[in-house]
Amino acid sequence: MKNDKTHIAWVDLLRVLACFLVVLAHCCDPFVARFDTNRFEFLSGAFWGSLVRPCVPLFVMMTGVLLLPIQTDMSTFYNKRIKRIVIPLIFWSVLSPILYYLYLNSGVVTLSPNIVAEDHTLSATITRIYSFIFNFSYATIPLWYLYMLVGLYLFMPIISGWLSQASQKDVKRFLMIWGVSMCLPYIQMGAPLLGYVGNYGNTGILGVCDWNPYGTFYYFSGFMGYIVLAYYLLKYPLQWSWKKTLSVAAPLFAIGYAITLGGFIVTQKFFPGSYAALEIVWYFSGINVFMMTYAAFIVLSKVRLNPSPFMNRLASLTFGIYLCHFFIVQLGYDLMYKHLPLPAYLLIPVIALFAFTVSAGIVWAMSQNKFLKKFVF
Repeated sequence: MKNDKTHIAWVDLLRVLACFLVVLAHCCDPFVARFDTNRFEFLSGAFWGSLVRPCVPLFVMMTGVLLLPIQTDMSTFYNKRIKRIVIPLIFWSVLSPILYYLYLNSGVVTLSPNIVAEDHTLSATITRIYSFIFNFSYATIPLWYLYMLVGLYLFMPIISGWLSQASQKDVKRFLMIWGVSMCLPYIQMGAPLLGYVGNYGNTGILGVCDWNPYGTFYYFSGFMGYIVLAYYLLKYPLQWSWKKTLSVAAPLFAIGYAITLGGFIVTQKFFPGSYAALEIVWYFSGINVFMMTYAAFIVLSKVRLNPSPFMNRLASLTFGIYLCHFFIVQLGYDLMYKHLPLPAYLLIPVIALFAFTVSAGIVWAMSQNKFLKKFVF
């Protein structure tokens, strides 16, 4: 893997873009949540929300670019990487519910349909503070990524050892099997049309049932595939011209986006008000989102930029921006929804720019303090 300045420059661009897309994705939530109560706003949220689905996969691929192959032993890797995740996870899991409690009890009326249905009493807030050891809550939704990232870190030294001796064909075989796993959610959705009724009410496929969540492709599924894909594309780069790259990436992204947006709208029609059904079309490890992610990555990795101190500094803030932006998105929505006369499709990116900028300022300020810095870096 190259580690020259041009390589670092495009990775900085990747980090900043992926982070902004995450912020933009969360700005779509209150608009999507309106469903048929405001069809225009729902469609606006679906338009942007579908467009930015590569955000998290690009973040994960960046991890593969920066960390593989791992050059240290497992103990050293775990101590360095997981500690950097666990400390911010604890800090923001405690702080975020407190911020929401104070905000929602400050007399400011929230407009977001996502949050008004939640219980934000003092007792519920206290429960959320200590129950983060089990999982995230509404106030800490973005932190789901940290739980997942710890899992990736635990397995990365193992997959790195295999990658270091695997042939190109072996890695391609892994990626092909992973590709099959990305189609399974849609196969499961379509199976009832062929008369499949599941096992004792469980509609899982390929061995998944009430007493076994680990189906045939379980061990080849999920975000690890993106890490392996990033490693593969860096070790065996595509020797394509810009013309060929764009001729492949543009239609691939367009088709993936059409499936994502169209599938989201159709799913909402047949499963009205069901977030669980809608999320299937928006799965980060779904084949349609993969198409968009792959297209975006091969274009971004081909970009050659001059090193920029500003971009490098902004890229260094992205982890912290990710950690703190969700509350700022809520604040931006409440400030702008009724007070900024813009249609939803324009209001969403405006809120995202506000949330990203304010979050970057907060993280930069925290980075100036030695104690607070460890919670955002």
